[in-house]
Amino acid sequence: MSSHPTAWPDLSKLDLQPTIETLHLWSQIAGKVRLMMTPWLNHSWHVPLYVSARGLTTGLIAHTACSIEMEFDLLANFLVIRDTNGGEWRVALKSQSVADVYAGVMRILSSLQIDVQIDPMPCELPGATLFHDDNVVRVYDGDVARTYLHALVQTQRVFHIFRTRFIGKCSPIHLFWGSFDLAVTRFSGRKAPPHPGGMPHVSDAVARDAYSHEVSSAGFWPGGGTIKGPCFYSYAYPAPPGFGEMPSQPPSAYFDTQLGEFLLPYEAVRTSPDPDAALLDFLQSTYEAAASLAKWDRAALERQTGPIGRPPGGALPQEND
Repeated sequence: MSSHPTAWPDLSKLDLQPTIETLHLWSQIAGKVRLMMTPWLNHSWHVPLYVSARGLTTGLIAHTACSIEMEFDLLANFLVIRDTNGGEWRVALKSQSVADVYAGVMRILSSLQIDVQIDPMPCELPGATLFHDDNVVRVYDGDVARTYLHALVQTQRVFHIFRTRFIGKCSPIHLFWGSFDLAVTRFSGRKAPPHPGGMPHVSDAVARDAYSHEVSSAGFWPGGGTIKGPCFYSYAYPAPPGFGEMPSQPPSAYFDTQLGEFLLPYEAVRTSPDPDAALLDFLQSTYEAAASLAKWDRAALERQTGPIGRPPGGALPQEND
């Protein structure tokens, strides 16, 4: 489960923010299409994107006549829309306006006779502009996007290892386009106190659905505001008393009192002698801080890291089994 340090791309020398901000806005267009075409699933699990071999995808979006998939192909610099009849349409990913991408997506959907009305106001972004009115040419550097994709791929790989250690309710590993973070969430199985709401640029109904039950959640975020540069995070809801004072690993991890979350800079993981182990230590130690203080039934919810190619405690399957 260890990895060579060079497997984790160096993001520190990139002008990351302009391209990530652009991709963040574009991802909301695809995400909102999925949102409006999909029945509501608990904790908004029907809306995120997923890391794919080529970028970020909505997965299959069901439609009566012809279902579709929307994928940001960051290797080829296209937003690709495919349908289940074998059709494929592309919107170029380049330095351009949000309005241009929005118009291209809606034109393709209209040609497929998919009449979907989305809220054109971006979510969770202060001072945002309606998609169709956002005519500022925004920076998009394909090399930056591809490098960030490789960081997401490595992160997802380690998150998956961590996820195998939990047999209670656990989310998929998915990217929420509202805050543009790749996240995985564990649940104690108990209901949480009603969320007070008031989250910036998030409706109270969405917040209460997301946090209806006790969680320990971890993720990878490109940073923003007072947090400079990409980082891993971990938080609990509701946060048990003393959560922020609990020890965390590795030594470069810390608790941010303003965010109420443990943080670990991506660069600290990348430059570690064993990046996988450093990230797993962070995920495990901060989860244990939440689960122990909140008295989760850890014996019933946890197990050892999942083996590869066989069930826990089982033999390798034979070809003719």
